[in-house]
Amino acid sequence: MSAGDLPERIRVSLGSAVVLGLTRGSLNAKPTTVYLLTYRPGKCYANCGFCPQARESRGRADMLSRVVWPPFPTKQVLIGIEEAERSGLIRRVCIQALNYPTVFDDLLKLTREIRYRTGIPISVSCQPLNRERIQRLAAAGMDRISIPLDAVTKEIFDKIKGSLVGGPYAWEKQREALEDAVRILGKGFVTTHLIAGLGETEREMTRAIQWCVDLGVYPALFAFTPIQGTPLEKNPPPSLRYYRMVQVAHYLILHGKTRYERMEFDGNGRLIGFGVSEELLLEAIRTGNPFLTSGCPDCNRPYYNERPGGPIYNYPQQPPSGDVVEIEKQIDGLASR
Repeated sequence: MSAGDLPERIRVSLGSAVVLGLTRGSLNAKPTTVYLLTYRPGKCYANCGFCPQARESRGRADMLSRVVWPPFPTKQVLIGIEEAERSGLIRRVCIQALNYPTVFDDLLKLTREIRYRTGIPISVSCQPLNRERIQRLAAAGMDRISIPLDAVTKEIFDKIKGSLVGGPYAWEKQREALEDAVRILGKGFVTTHLIAGLGETEREMTRAIQWCVDLGVYPALFAFTPIQGTPLEKNPPPSLRYYRMVQVAHYLILHGKTRYERMEFDGNGRLIGFGVSEELLLEAIRTGNPFLTSGCPDCNRPYYNERPGGPIYNYPQQPPSGDVVEIEKQIDGLASR
């Protein structure tokens, strides 16, 4: 493939740009995945209320969540990926996509070129695609696809990224796209994003996690992050207590230790029982693993939802033992011990 067929520029998350040698900077935690974002001069056609890339957002065009994504020449980025792979600095590339008319062609060309140059696993995170396009990306070298739900109920979905904000997405179509992706790529090779703190209850979040796992989709957890210039800029992030409860439920469901149907909730949808023994619960919490970044293999997404000084929602590396002790105090049912 001729590099001249590629998009001229691509955005790179700031941490990834440092790892690839595209810019200088110090990192508290180095990303183990290279995060790329398709480039266009304008913003996304979608209108998600939490996103600075949204069509009507007043947020910075070089941001996604709280991370800056400067653009670089695509050829330079590809050379950096090759060198970083040879040096053992990275273990995956994730190409994230804005929504615009030619985005699929850009994704296909980028995937083919990265696969031609490297053997590194490639994830693509994008809007719903039809079966033929998923198959073409897989043939080009993509090993995983992520189709974000973001919201965990139809009502929140419509209000945040669907019909009520003039977005192009529909709840059932998004779920159907995940089902199709699993049929094409197989269970365990499809990811979605679930954002905690958009107004859902713990019952609704946990039910959505179980639906994903039963389908064969990996649900990656994000904490809602208010970003200046977006319609949700004044909304608060989720409480740590809420997020820790969801993280533990997520971990236990993923590892087959419990199910949504076995969990207990109060009348307000708050999670009050995980459906496991206290011994098993403590064992899971004390590993620290439930609180690590969740996503595709080798995705640690450093400080995507938080500042390095905290509070930390998703740890990019094993949390310090002192932090695990504090987290244990935040888990309902253990605080009174």
